[in-house]
Amino acid sequence: MKLFKILLLQILFILIYHLSANAQTDGSVLTQIINKTAKLYNNYPIEKVYLHFDKPYYAVGDTMWFKAYLTLDHHQPSTLSKIIYVDVVGARDTVITSLKLQVKNSVAWASIPLSQYTFKKGNYHVIAYTTWMNNAGPAYFFNKNIAIGNAISNDLYTQVSLKTSNINKQTKITAGIFFKDIDGSPYGNKKVSWSAQKEDESIAKGRGETDKNGFLSVSFVNLKNIHLDTATLALVIDDGNKKLMSSTFPLKSIAHSNDIQFFPEGGSLLVGITSKVAFKALKPDGLGIDVNGTITDNNNKTVAEFSSSHLGMGSFEFTPEDGKTYKASVNYQDGSTSNPMLPKVQTGGMNLSVDNSNPAILGLQIQADIPFFKEFKDKIFYIIAKSGGAICFAGKALLNKPLYNATIPKNKFPTGIVQVTVFTDDGEPITERIAFIQHNDQLNLAVSSDRPIYTTRQKVKLNITAKNNDQPDEGNFSVTVLDDSKVPYDENAESTILTNLLLTSDIKGHIEKPNYYFNHPDAKTAADLDVLMCTQGYRRFSYDGILNDKYPVIRDLPEEGIDISGTLRAGNGVAVKNGNIRLHIPDRNYSATTVTNIDGKFRFKNLVFLDSAKVIVSARNNDRAGDLVLSLDGELSHPLTINENNADEMLNIDSALSSYLKNSKIHFNGLHILKEVVIRDKKITPTTSHRDYGNLSSLGIEPDHLLPADRLKDCPSVLECLKSSLSGMTYDQDNFYVTRDYNAGKKIPAQVFVRGLPVDINYLATMNGNEVESVEIFLKDELGLVNSANNSNGAIVINLKKVETTKISLQQLRDLIPPKNEITFNPKGYSAVRTFYLPRYAGPKEAQPTQTDTRSTIYWNPNVVTDKTGSASFEFFNADGKGTYRAIIEGFDKDGNLGRRVYKYTVK
Repeated sequence: MKLFKILLLQILFILIYHLSANAQTDGSVLTQIINKTAKLYNNYPIEKVYLHFDKPYYAVGDTMWFKAYLTLDHHQPSTLSKIIYVDVVGARDTVITSLKLQVKNSVAWASIPLSQYTFKKGNYHVIAYTTWMNNAGPAYFFNKNIAIGNAISNDLYTQVSLKTSNINKQTKITAGIFFKDIDGSPYGNKKVSWSAQKEDESIAKGRGETDKNGFLSVSFVNLKNIHLDTATLALVIDDGNKKLMSSTFPLKSIAHSNDIQFFPEGGSLLVGITSKVAFKALKPDGLGIDVNGTITDNNNKTVAEFSSSHLGMGSFEFTPEDGKTYKASVNYQDGSTSNPMLPKVQTGGMNLSVDNSNPAILGLQIQADIPFFKEFKDKIFYIIAKSGGAICFAGKALLNKPLYNATIPKNKFPTGIVQVTVFTDDGEPITERIAFIQHNDQLNLAVSSDRPIYTTRQKVKLNITAKNNDQPDEGNFSVTVLDDSKVPYDENAESTILTNLLLTSDIKGHIEKPNYYFNHPDAKTAADLDVLMCTQGYRRFSYDGILNDKYPVIRDLPEEGIDISGTLRAGNGVAVKNGNIRLHIPDRNYSATTVTNIDGKFRFKNLVFLDSAKVIVSARNNDRAGDLVLSLDGELSHPLTINENNADEMLNIDSALSSYLKNSKIHFNGLHILKEVVIRDKKITPTTSHRDYGNLSSLGIEPDHLLPADRLKDCPSVLECLKSSLSGMTYDQDNFYVTRDYNAGKKIPAQVFVRGLPVDINYLATMNGNEVESVEIFLKDELGLVNSANNSNGAIVINLKKVETTKISLQQLRDLIPPKNEITFNPKGYSAVRTFYLPRYAGPKEAQPTQTDTRSTIYWNPNVVTDKTGSASFEFFNADGKGTYRAIIEGFDKDGNLGRRVYKYTVK
């Protein structure tokens, strides 16, 4: 990896001498392209975060274990950022929990308990990022879908199939639902009520009864033509014993029709030039669907036939003619059809075709159509090939013939995506193609065990050997060992350190089953991967911006640690220079002092403390301290990311995770975890509410949602706890928004009220949850009076507990008022690192625990480091499950070489 960095820094020019014998030597435009690309590469490096999880999915009550790898450029361990943020985002882009991880040696690890009081059954996505990554935009954030099932408080397991049909230009939705318990026994002949709605708007509702197999068919017509992208189908079944159970399914998987897109290689269909056209066909849920069909011209003449080769993708060739238009007749696997038009045929252009089939060379074919050749004959054109932001190949030639063939040795590029672009003599990019270079040069990880076959609860010793170019390698790895029978998963669908850092993080859009291209590479997977390159956009950058000196705006610098900063002013607002500021963290018995600058600013750098720790910042050690006012800067905000992996969401979580959830229920019953009890008959009415304040009376009699006091018990910062607790609200950039309006683009913040008075949202960071009696959430203002008065959309009313009043002295009153020269608060600190529990079983002659060991994750170790000999070993005990156990090892070395290995062994 170091070689490619050196090549870029030296700006190595490689002349494609066989393109043209008369190539000119003036390379000023080429020099500009290379210099400006180098400036971008050196001054705006791209960081990436990859998370390795112990499991691909979880259940409520589990703990999610993971390790973060932070890389830079060609996957070298990043030394830029020292903090990684990890957010778990639930439905409607609500942040459920957020972690701040301290990075050491470019890695960090943590865990997230999936409490039954915080997490419900559903699809979540985990995002990870650094503050520096904000500059490149959230598209570069790590983003992974994770399904969470529920075996603790879920007695209803459902499976739905959805389909649509057209009736008089309106859509009919049909849903077939099976209702069963966790053991597969049907809820036969039970009454069901159902409703389809979008936000607060009803689409249809009705009642029905399951048959003896627990099956119910629901049909309705979307009479209002409401878009189904955020609509849901809610079902409530009566088990016959006055117990109501519910299940909800999103309807977005049928919100659209099947779709197909066509992508001419090089970007355009040019008259008279034989073109390779890739295509990608998708179902409404965003997953590929197999297709076949024909291409016909406007005279109904068939010019090509096509058929998908993998996940709805494939390619075909034909030669467009002048004055012709082309249409596809598409037959989808589900029986539906469509007739989309191909892109318009153009003239006056050049096309780039790439042959990636040879393992040693990358073949290029550059062809100009007749008008382009006439206009640019005997002018220079340039070829730039770059990988990971670094130019690895550059050349120029004269356009003295319409067709050029050239080859580039693949050893010029590292493994990963290469972007090949052709420029005119004035630096205008005219055609481009991306390709994937696979050298199979990842770290060689060998795994061996001390026995060929094991028994249950037997000690296992695994040995790892890491080599790079046949030499022992020191690397940093994480290891998870799973019981395959309890955690089955399609290996092709796995997101790995290779698929993420080499592929999915560099191209736009969702990649279905990314490990298919790495799991068992052969000629077929290589060909399918090349088609994928033709259907996806490159995320790295467009040349248009940098050639016009439009570089990214740097808003956020890399964080070297936790900083606390602020300003000290006199009572009249004048900044205090050389003021004494003291910081104290009682939990760590830590103190530090500093002085303010000429603008009254101060900063404490690289602090280390755990999340929710109390921090005291004081300016009392100054002359006339009573007249000083201390203020703190707010924490940096991070934008919510668009989830590009919605297609990975599981529609039928219960059935998809059935074997895992069965084991999960046994496991949690053994731990005696109490189920959540919902009281339905008694309505809890707070003693204080918005109705106690005249300025809020127009909000309505009842709130849309009510958050009781126990949900905020022992919460050190009300703001942090509310970020993930307000139903119907989204928190983004220091404000709460009504989710349905936020998603529709209406980004007017909600107003927060405390004791009936409007407050700034940062005020909530100073409040303790034990002060709160309830939080009322209003998603709408019936009369509009509150919204208009506060220029807001929605309201959050925080009612505080009533305190018995007693007479106090003037001094006691003064003591109750927080001093302006001292602030006590609970900033976001580093997440505590927990240790994965490993049982230790005695020898065969000693007594064994009688409780069944139902673990699904047998072993998790985020810190396996190979020594100078490239070796590491670790030990653990098997559980009581029999069958195949799977060990997954991932990691990198100091030069950014990546490694992954899957090792399986048998337990009898």
